[in-house]
Amino acid sequence: MRHKNRDMAGEKENTDSPCSGGGRIFFDAVLRPHRSLSPRGFRLLMAASAAGLLAVGLLFWLSGAWPVIGFCGLEFVLLYGAFRLNYRAARAYERLRLSDEGLEISRVRPNGVVARVWRLQPNWLRIDIDNPPDHDSQLILSSHGRRMTVGSFLAPEERLDLARALAEALDRWRTAPHPCAAS
Repeated sequence: MRHKNRDMAGEKENTDSPCSGGGRIFFDAVLRPHRSLSPRGFRLLMAASAAGLLAVGLLFWLSGAWPVIGFCGLEFVLLYGAFRLNYRAARAYERLRLSDEGLEISRVRPNGVVARVWRLQPNWLRIDIDNPPDHDSQLILSSHGRRMTVGSFLAPEERLDLARALAEALDRWRTAPHPCAAS
């Protein structure tokens, strides 16, 4: 799995008291959509598109069909706008965090606003994914009659890796002594 798509942290000790809302973190992953076109590649693609569309527009303009150059310009603006919207959508992400308090899943919109936060009890959490995963396989977390799909923008192998890592963290969470239970 690409590290820029998912940043994970293992079990960490917090300086807060485990019962005061801090506690140990068993799993922390930030899931981001992958964009294969780098900024340099984007500039090269836009330059090649502009040059090609300008050449086509000039060819039509010289042959007397001058309105075509305006449509070529419009086509370039629409192409540029579509790519900018795609890059903006890539700023959205999901975060999965398993701590002493439970599993918290948050979805963040491209503008940075948290769209929704779910809190699930890990004792009853079930992780479902096809193994081996297909293109349409989804990673589904279910607990107490609630089901949610996570990482739908990830590649099938990445979703399987995420499911395995989360299952290992859940095993650590379930076998770890919980300090709040002794209080």
